[in-house]
Amino acid sequence: MAEPAAKIVVDGVTKIYRTRKRRDSFLGRFLPDLRPKIMELKAVDNVSLEIASGDFVAIIGPSRCGKTTVLRMMDGLIFPDSGQVLVNGTPVTGPRAECGFIFQDFGLYPWRTVIDNVAFGPELHGVPKNVRYELARKHINLVGLKGFESAFPHQLSGGMQQRVGIARMLASEPEIMLMDEPFGALDALTRRTMQFELIRILAAEGSATSVFVTHDLDEAILLGDKVVIMSAWPGRVKEIVPVPFPRAERGEALLESKLFAELRHHLWVGVHEEQLASEA
Repeated sequence: MAEPAAKIVVDGVTKIYRTRKRRDSFLGRFLPDLRPKIMELKAVDNVSLEIASGDFVAIIGPSRCGKTTVLRMMDGLIFPDSGQVLVNGTPVTGPRAECGFIFQDFGLYPWRTVIDNVAFGPELHGVPKNVRYELARKHINLVGLKGFESAFPHQLSGGMQQRVGIARMLASEPEIMLMDEPFGALDALTRRTMQFELIRILAAEGSATSVFVTHDLDEAILLGDKVVIMSAWPGRVKEIVPVPFPRAERGEALLESKLFAELRHHLWVGVHEEQLASEA
């Protein structure tokens, strides 16, 4: 059977969130709403995107432009109102075993130790206990947390907790890694460290397909092979910008280069235009 042309295909998807509007009158706060009003918010509109196997795609854009909505539709956590999402050539109808997801808020279980948290992903996939703990130890070492296997999340710094989250995803050996601002809660120094760590980890692990939502333009350039700029709400794909730097060159020196500054400025102009549009 031939491989699909793209690992992930987002084909003309539109997503509308619907909520009930509360009555504004004083009594309306206490009486049943006999005339409910349904408010509709179109989060994304006719978004199309193809992501090839092994690509790292960063998605940026102004706040509330639907970046996370697109990411969650890729994993089957939510579904489009029109259009479709394909993974490995088949429609996404629910969470996919091929996909690993990292949330911004770490998502660790406080009652589990580091090794138990990391082993949880393979456990969900029915991996035998001895095998999943072997995988957990391998990936704990990979993210630089050897010696912390028995620690609990509250005993770790934010950066260490996020390393555990990355190790847990990698231990499931996903074909596709979906990351929703995983470094957003970290301080600037830790965030930069984690960016370079992720580059190192992905180089060591091979060519998983990755989609990374971020507000940080430097981060998008450092990590991405392509950067997708989303328009203001409702979100659409405004531009897809290729990143010309080989992965081997993505270090501190790159951040000071003229070409890096020019690319960052281009992305900033694109996002800033959309931010102004959203405020108009």
